[in-house]
Amino acid sequence: METPHTIFFVGKPGSGKGTQAKLLADKAGWPVISSGNWFRMMRTQDTPAGRKIKEVNDAGLLQPPWLAQYVFLNSIFPLKDDDGAVFEGAGRTVPEAHLVVESLTWIGRPFKIFHLIVPDDEVRRRVELRKTIENRVDDDVFDARLDEYRTHTDPAIEVFRGSGQMVDLDGHRTPEEIAAEVREILDIQ
Repeated sequence: METPHTIFFVGKPGSGKGTQAKLLADKAGWPVISSGNWFRMMRTQDTPAGRKIKEVNDAGLLQPPWLAQYVFLNSIFPLKDDDGAVFEGAGRTVPEAHLVVESLTWIGRPFKIFHLIVPDDEVRRRVELRKTIENRVDDDVFDARLDEYRTHTDPAIEVFRGSGQMVDLDGHRTPEEIAAEVREILDIQ
């Protein structure tokens, strides 16, 4: 099978998805595509959609699957055969995960999904540290995000697992150790 150029990082809030996406993108020269960044940009717009996205985001809830699917499809379809892309936060619900697997299979684009496994107490510690540094995410919002993860993303991860393209990684290591394992799996020097 061809080496995947379409990579996904999934995991709990605070598991290191963004860090790993950036490390891989920097090494491979591929863009990071983050639905979260797109939503953060949209939430600043004074439009009905922008205000609704802000309301949902501020509550710590996931955006509707159809909105995340729109962002994903608009990101993936323009890619040429040799273009690489690193997705951070895509496929957080069962419908989104099915869309990722089905659309990439349909267009014949090899992909790999890295699931960063981190215990709850560690992701909470990381988010607390981030909150201190960046003045972000209160405890209620973090708890809501963790609940959303368990309700929606845990089942989505099982969809990814069923694709045969998912790799579970111990995310309770240094970012550099995890990145080295990812590059080894993808055969990226």
